[in-house]
Amino acid sequence: MATQIALTLIFLIAFTLLLVFNELAYRRLGMKGEITRKFAHFTATLSTITFPYLFEDHWYVMVLAIVFFILLFVSRNYKYLKSIHDIKRISVGSYMLPVAIYVTFLIAFKLEERLLFILPMLVLAICDPMAGILGINLQEYNHKIRIFKWKLQKTWLGSLSFLVSCFVVSIIALFFYYEVFDLKTFWLALVISITGTLAEMLSWKGSDNLVIPLSVTGVLILWL
Repeated sequence: MATQIALTLIFLIAFTLLLVFNELAYRRLGMKGEITRKFAHFTATLSTITFPYLFEDHWYVMVLAIVFFILLFVSRNYKYLKSIHDIKRISVGSYMLPVAIYVTFLIAFKLEERLLFILPMLVLAICDPMAGILGINLQEYNHKIRIFKWKLQKTWLGSLSFLVSCFVVSIIALFFYYEVFDLKTFWLALVISITGTLAEMLSWKGSDNLVIPLSVTGVLILWL
């Protein structure tokens, strides 16, 4: 138990230092809020793939999630942490992230299958920021997605980059986890990438941070 508490404290300190570093980069280097936000998202989310190997119970992850949910929620309402919240669009994604991490971890923990946490976090850490950065910064020949008369907030290039990167990430993760590459792996990776892309495409106001990992987890549960 002492080791688990120590690990929780280490992650609390590490995530806090990440936010401090992010804020300094935003203020001292004049980096855009979109960039520093995506960097923090990528770094924090990617580090969580170690959770299934380090934490023996979900309560420790819940503590981390609660602390950072409160911190991010309060900082947004009191206009702190501009490196996270200085964006033009309305988004709840920042404080949905710790919720998504805990809920996904809880599902994987209860079902005793690490992949149910690891793969969704890899997709959320890598594919979501990639889609966001490309969709925002490459404007030429890049248009918002329109389905009949319904105009989405996502762009074609952003969604395409999510689809491709999600497929590649899924193939690699499934191969290393099961140490086999066959037709089943290919189709599973394809279904995950399509489902994740649709979840990212149809989400709004930052809810993709929650919808994406849960959709990927759902596919894995149904398939495996």
